[in-house]
Amino acid sequence: MASLAGATGLALAHPALAEPWPAKPIRVVAPYPPGGATDITARIYGRHLQQSLGQPIVIENRAGAGGELGAEFVARAAPDGYTLLFGAIGSLAIHAVIPSQRPPYALFAAFVGVSMGSSVPLAVAVRDTLGVSSLEELLAMARARPGSLTYGSAGNGSTQHLTGEHFKQRAKVDLLHVPYRGSGPAVNDLLGGQIDLAFETLPALSPAILSGRIRLLAVTSAVRAAMMPETPTLDELGLKGFDVSTLYGLLAPRGTPEAIVERLSHAMQEIARMPEVRTQLASQGAEAVASTPAETDALVRREVNKWSEVASSAKLD
Repeated sequence: MASLAGATGLALAHPALAEPWPAKPIRVVAPYPPGGATDITARIYGRHLQQSLGQPIVIENRAGAGGELGAEFVARAAPDGYTLLFGAIGSLAIHAVIPSQRPPYALFAAFVGVSMGSSVPLAVAVRDTLGVSSLEELLAMARARPGSLTYGSAGNGSTQHLTGEHFKQRAKVDLLHVPYRGSGPAVNDLLGGQIDLAFETLPALSPAILSGRIRLLAVTSAVRAAMMPETPTLDELGLKGFDVSTLYGLLAPRGTPEAIVERLSHAMQEIARMPEVRTQLASQGAEAVASTPAETDALVRREVNKWSEVASSAKLD
């Protein structure tokens, strides 16, 4: 009933729309290549959204510039509910606060939050030949050899990079950053012993974990990860309040009618509660997480504030 009321109210409030929304297919832009976490999560939700909304959901991959080509495309789209962004929230926030990566739009002026979709924890992983088996031992080694231990990331300005800088600041250690072109090469070099540690998502680390050639010391999320429940959090190990996950969510161009945003958010929240969806996401190392538009906007703002402080302290430009 709520959805029907929302659609009727929309038609009355916006007479320029000849038919209640949605009256045609909806395009959801995934700003990364097919097969990645953003794309997979967008497609899981998309299949159920089209059942809920009664219109096809077309997932369109517009990759490039660390996700900003697709994001900019949606930022410039008409705010009519027919072009949406399924993005990596942390990446959008980081790009908004690092001057050299700042896109040609203002994040909060361009987008309104619809709902979160999933959360994927990162982990602190070390090569098995480093000679440490706990976070305490890693920190002791890093303090004894300042600037000599190397950590790899998926690239300059990536969530993994900023997580490493956040870790350095909180743990008061000096690590040398080695940027790669994506998570795969970084994990491969961790396996090969070319770097000492990495801050990486659990799904990206899974093959290496199974090989037994890396050690997982901690997860960066506020609570333990369902995928690796025996691994403690950084918060448990003394870095109080440390909470970093890769977050994925649905955003709409600013100005999209509130009734459309609310209906989309309601649908996302219902989908996130489906056992099938929770199982599908868990198989990708992710947790289904949904939110109201206000909660989504607040989460994006928290991400911006957190990464702004980290980037400023690390003097990233």
